[in-house]
Amino acid sequence: MDKIKKLRERRDAVKAAGKGVRADISALCDEGSFVEFSTFSFSKSDFYPEGACGEGVVAGFVTIDGYPFYVVAQNGEVLGGGVSEANCNKIMKCLSSAEKSGTPVVYILNSKGVRVGEGVNVLEGLAGVLLKAAQLKGSVLQFCVINGEVYGQIAALAGICDFNFFIKDKSVLAANSPLVIAAKSGVNSPAKEIGGEAGLAKTNLVTFSVSSMAEVREKIISVASAVSPAVIDSDELNVTVAELDSAPTAENILKLFDNGGYAEIGAPFAPDVKCILGRMGGVACAAVIFDGEEGVKLNARKVKKIKDFAELACCRELPLVFFVNCIGLCPCLNNHDSLVLKEVAELINVLDCCDKKLSVISGKAVGLGYTLFAAKNMGYDYTLAFANARVALFDGVQGAEIELAGESGDKKSLAERYGDENSDPINAAKNGYIDNIIEPAFAKQYIVSCLQTLVN
Repeated sequence: MDKIKKLRERRDAVKAAGKGVRADISALCDEGSFVEFSTFSFSKSDFYPEGACGEGVVAGFVTIDGYPFYVVAQNGEVLGGGVSEANCNKIMKCLSSAEKSGTPVVYILNSKGVRVGEGVNVLEGLAGVLLKAAQLKGSVLQFCVINGEVYGQIAALAGICDFNFFIKDKSVLAANSPLVIAAKSGVNSPAKEIGGEAGLAKTNLVTFSVSSMAEVREKIISVASAVSPAVIDSDELNVTVAELDSAPTAENILKLFDNGGYAEIGAPFAPDVKCILGRMGGVACAAVIFDGEEGVKLNARKVKKIKDFAELACCRELPLVFFVNCIGLCPCLNNHDSLVLKEVAELINVLDCCDKKLSVISGKAVGLGYTLFAAKNMGYDYTLAFANARVALFDGVQGAEIELAGESGDKKSLAERYGDENSDPINAAKNGYIDNIIEPAFAKQYIVSCLQTLVN
């Protein structure tokens, strides 16, 4: 037997079986960088043929724009991408290698569930994969691409990963079959309405909405660049954003990032709280921007989004920057009867673990909005305030009703008077709670100087 000829035939069969998923990997990685693991593994089961080439998973090592990654790609063309014990063993091999080297992992998922013929064996395999992925969280970045239909326990990987990509008109994620969910819920909804972006709008599972694997690559590069070590860029110290003087909006605050480059994390979820990875003056940082004209009111979902993002920053040892325009908790029954206070307590614990924190009061820092995101006793290294910011115990209307009760004038004028008299940040600065009050246009110089001090 010509063993070389036979090897080529076997390799060709494996590649043919995974043609589609290999094309996805090629679109993601640098040309010629893919080094495959366990190419010829398969399930040892009477239920499935030995010819299930590649075991429904293609795995290995790649580079993306020169950055090293491990990749695990489920092949929906082999037995529906069904999860098996051998499938899980191949994934575990990648995760163990990633753990040793601290190299990020990209999962490309496409599976309609487990291979039922394997019974408890596949559950043991899944337990190992999910536990290892959970153990890597915080030390190894994990990216998950929902590359089709992803059902069953493997969907829990999306809950563990730091970043999830949903491809428009293609991605569906559900812990159970959407048909079962629809039937049990008494609705007649297609799978994409249940497990697509819209159906998962309240879950914080959709980190990025993309249109192609090429766009996934771009987003991964932007994240990898944002969290890599600092390369101080003194030229960025000269950048001014004149628009901030008159309009300290999120749109203008984003202009503070180097060359206008940044990655927004989880944009569809609680969109008035923007979580940003980027660089200022070459320093990689994580920023939270409160995007609300009258100040953002907190609820459980918004606090959870901030908490999860702060935890990511803490694990990656990134300075955490808050651009504060927050007036505390939303005073409504739905918020009252929710997990908001539990989420606040957990956020405080996470903030305590972040040893590099900077607060920039760009709008309002009122009540709990000040306590959580600007107070010196919350451990902020530096607190800056825009000249037109407002720092107070109450917002204008509530404060006026309490402190100016009985005085003549309409509510609007009394609120403005209360704001001018009681919310000037100079009052907090006099007590040493605010380090500097700055002209908004020159914010970048101050912020970069603070960041460079923190990282050095």
